[in-house]
Amino acid sequence: MSINHIVTPLDSAILDSKEHYIFYHKMVDFAFKELIVAVQQQKVCNEIEVQLFKQYCDLLLYSIEAMRVKYMYDDEDNMKVDLTYSGFPNYLEFRYLFNDLELRDGYLGKLTPINTLKEEFLDTLMRKKEHVKKSRLFQAASIVYYTSVKKEYIFNRFVQGKIVTAPENSAGDLLVSWSFYDVSHNRPFICFMYFNYDGNQINDYKDEIYEVLKTVADRDMNLDTMAYTIDRKLPKVSPKLIKRIDLGPIHNVFAKDENDITHAILQAISKKEIPLESYAISLRLDEVSSSSEFKDGGFFSKQILQKWNDVFKKKYVFAPHRIIQLLYNKTPEIMDTLEKAPIQISELKIDLKK
Repeated sequence: MSINHIVTPLDSAILDSKEHYIFYHKMVDFAFKELIVAVQQQKVCNEIEVQLFKQYCDLLLYSIEAMRVKYMYDDEDNMKVDLTYSGFPNYLEFRYLFNDLELRDGYLGKLTPINTLKEEFLDTLMRKKEHVKKSRLFQAASIVYYTSVKKEYIFNRFVQGKIVTAPENSAGDLLVSWSFYDVSHNRPFICFMYFNYDGNQINDYKDEIYEVLKTVADRDMNLDTMAYTIDRKLPKVSPKLIKRIDLGPIHNVFAKDENDITHAILQAISKKEIPLESYAISLRLDEVSSSSEFKDGGFFSKQILQKWNDVFKKKYVFAPHRIIQLLYNKTPEIMDTLEKAPIQISELKIDLKK
């Protein structure tokens, strides 16, 4: 199927050709790199948060590139992009990557040896003057996939960051970050927690912190509920500020949902008013801070807990200039709810004739 078949909102979200994989990967790779720069320039996050934000985005991009290599010449399976309010690969695709790499040695043992494939390719191309069969190309792609992709760099359902010293004048003395892929939304979220620690060495307590975060802060929920639960389950930790970034959706030709921004872009693409590779990214930043403390519990089991302020929500849209103009025309009411005017990022240009 040609890339030019992706022209209307009704198209399938299954990537079923080499052109689809290349197109999708170029779009997501370009969009994420633009987003990282814009988040830093617009000071959506502070300096250390931007560094961590970039690390989590790099894991996502690495995983999507691994998917591209995995499926490039696979006739049996196709990569699936989530249709609604996402634009990201379906969560199961990340699980498939992780499971594949757990069984790496077994798969490699079943594949044709590299030298044999090289000789066969040379013979086919140079002596027979024929195209290499797609099944053999899949063998080659599989070898590249299983020998080059590292399991530790795959974006898993929960990704734990390290505890570091918070910058000067932060809400707390320490900072911990984590990221998760919410299965119900099929979107990644990135979290930061500034906190104080009532103990001597934070390393003595880090395993407890990591376990609680993985257990109670690994999905989209009310942020004040998450904050209260973390506070309750970690008596030696006093959370002071929690931020959560909802990364997406990515509004592009692969999406299909009732989101007004997505609908405006898809409608304009179908009318040939904007290029097929047009895109925009929504980003929501929720944060909740502690206003004071109170003691809870009986005489022998008193615990100091935080009183939390209302959750503060900020919405952003990142898009090329042409798309920003479109959105002002088609969705002015959404533009009025943003934290600031839509943030301009570069336009993506893909030569569809190649």
